[in-house]
Amino acid sequence: MTDGAADRAGGGADAGRDPGLQPERTRLAWRRTTLSSTVAAVLAVRTALHGGATAAGIVVCALCCALWLGFLRVAHLRIRTLESGAGPARVPPVLAVRQAAVAVLCTVALAVCAAVLVF
Repeated sequence: MTDGAADRAGGGADAGRDPGLQPERTRLAWRRTTLSSTVAAVLAVRTALHGGATAAGIVVCALCCALWLGFLRVAHLRIRTLESGAGPARVPPVLAVRQAAVAVLCTVALAVCAAVLVF
C-alpha cells in the first residue's frame, strides 16, 4: 500500500484530521435541541399557568425556566467551543462529560416537570 492508501485505511496515525462537516452538524444539532427545549419550556409554563397562577404553578414555572437556562448555558458553551475551532479532541474529557451530564439532567428534569403538569 502507498502512504496515501494507508492513511485512508486508518493506518496513518500522523495523518491530519479532516473533520469535514461534522463540527457544523454538531453545532446545528445543539441549536435544534436548544430550540426544542425552548418550546418544551414555553409549553410547560403555558400549561402551568393555564388555569390561573397558583403557588405550585409558579414554582413549576420557575423550575422549568431554571432548567431551560441551565441547558441553554451548556449548549452555548458547546457551540462556542465548536465555533472556536478547538474541535472535540481538544475539549478536556472531564469537562465534556460534565457538560453532557448537566444537559441530560436538565432534559430529564424538564421531562419530569412536564409529566407533573400533565397529571
